[in-house]
Amino acid sequence: VQLVESGGGLVQSGGSLRLSCAASGFSFSNYAMSWFRQAPGKEREFVAAINWKLWPSNKINYADSVKGRFIISTDNAKNTVYLQMNSLKPEDTAVYYCAAGSGGAITESASYDYWGQGTQVTASS
Repeated sequence: VQLVESGGGLVQSGGSLRLSCAASGFSFSNYAMSWFRQAPGKEREFVAAINWKLWPSNKINYADSVKGRFIISTDNAKNTVYLQMNSLKPEDTAVYYCAAGSGGAITESASYDYWGQGTQVTASS
């Protein structure tokens, strides 16, 4: 099983980045895919999730801090999940992780089975 993130980098405040996470080794369409982030000295926090089967009427979920600025999407043919990040702020600076899960609390990292290695996003002020 592999989750490989890419697309991180340094951007000025107000700018945009698109993260990608390529998945392999498991049945992509049977898992919910999510993004978490971890800033220095802080706990890992939920950012966005898509296709979470426990919430059939709410297949996309965002943290309040990114709602309206970030967009999560998938390309099932490519087994890839994306995170389009717009209007980036310095407080968005963190290592961003892709995760795959099959059940449990959507915002809890313990609910996820597989994790990527992370990609650094830095938004300068």
